[in-house]
Amino acid sequence: MKFLVLGAGAQGSACAFDLLQRPEVERVVLADLDVNEPKPFLRPFIGEALELLTLDVTEQEAVLSAMDKVDTVASALPYYFNVDMTRLAIESRANFCDLGGNTEIVDQQRQMVAAAQENDVSVVPDCGLAPGMVNILAQGGIDVLDKTKSVKIYVGGLPQAPEPPLNYQIVYSLEGVLDYYTTPVLVLENGEVMDKEPLTGVETVAFEGLGELEAFLTAGGISRMPYRYRGVIPSMFYKTLRYPGHCELMKSMRDLGLMDRNPVEIEGVSMIPRDILIKILDAKLRNPLGEDLVVMRVVVAGILSGEPMTVTYEMVDYYDKDKEITAMMRTTGYSLAVTAYMQSAGLIAKGAHTPSECVPAEMYIQQLAERGIVIKQSYY
Repeated sequence: MKFLVLGAGAQGSACAFDLLQRPEVERVVLADLDVNEPKPFLRPFIGEALELLTLDVTEQEAVLSAMDKVDTVASALPYYFNVDMTRLAIESRANFCDLGGNTEIVDQQRQMVAAAQENDVSVVPDCGLAPGMVNILAQGGIDVLDKTKSVKIYVGGLPQAPEPPLNYQIVYSLEGVLDYYTTPVLVLENGEVMDKEPLTGVETVAFEGLGELEAFLTAGGISRMPYRYRGVIPSMFYKTLRYPGHCELMKSMRDLGLMDRNPVEIEGVSMIPRDILIKILDAKLRNPLGEDLVVMRVVVAGILSGEPMTVTYEMVDYYDKDKEITAMMRTTGYSLAVTAYMQSAGLIAKGAHTPSECVPAEMYIQQLAERGIVIKQSYY
C-alpha cells in the first residue's frame, strides 16, 4: 500500500504516523509547501517508509505526478482545496479521502460518483472526528435498530487543565472554531431539516471522571446526515461540549460583533473584527502541544423487536505524552488514516460517499482500538 498525505500540519502528520504503524504500508509521502520541520514523532521514519515532499497543491501537474505514484490520497488541507484534489485523484486513479467540514463542498464531491466508479476508485470526504467518526457511529446505531427516533451527538476538545475565563485552549484552527460558532446549524426537527442558531440549545451533560460539561449547538459536525434522514428520523442534532460558562462568553463576543467579517474603520484603518479577535485569542489560547482530551458521546434511540432500545457510543481520549500527539490529532488524524487504509484494502465501495454511507462501524471501532482509542458501546 502506498499513500500520499496532503498537509503536514497537526492532522496530516498524525494521519501519516498512523499509516506508518501498519505492516502492509510500503510508502507514505507527506506533502506540503514546507516539510523542513516534520513533527518529532515522524522523524524515525524518514528515509525508510516516510518520504517528505515539497508540493504546491495549486500546481496541477506536480499534484498529478505525486498522486500517480500512490494507491490512496488522504487530504488534511483546508476544505476549499478538496474539490480540486478530488478531481485530480480520480484522474490519477487514486482513492481519495479528506477531513471535510463544509457541506457544500461535500455535495460537489459526491457528484463525482460516476467518474470515481468509472476509474475504479472511492472518494470519502468528511473523515475526521466530527464530521467523520461521529457520523460512522451514529449510522452504526441506526443500523442496529428497526426504527430510529432520535440521534444525539456530543463532541468536545478540551484542555485537561482548564484556565479561566474561557477554559479552552487552541490545538487546531481557531478560524474553524469561530466558523462553527457563527454558521447556521443543521438539525432534524419533527423529521424536517432546519437551521438553528449556533451557541443555543444549552444543556448539561455529565461524564465520569470529568463531571458536568455544557453542550450547545454548533455547525459542521453533523455533515449531510439530516438531509439523508429527512422524513425518516424525527430528531437529530450535533452539539459541542465545553466546560461550563464557555458558551455564554463566546455568544457575548459574537453578539457584540467581535466575530463579524465586515470591516470597521479605526483611525482611518480598515480592520475586520474577526481577524483582530483571532489575533488576540490565538496569542492567549494557542497551545498546540497542550495536554488536551477529546470527549464524545453518540446516543441513538429507537425501537428494536418492538421494544424501546438506546444504543450509546462513548469515548474519552487523552494527549499522548510519550509521542507528544494531542488527543485532537489522534481522534481526527487517525480517523482519516483508518478510512484511507480501508480504501486501499478494498473495504470501501467504489464511488463517492460520506463515511456514514460506506464505512462499517464495527470495523472502524476495531481499527481505532488498535491505536488505543477506545469507543465503549452500550445497549439499554
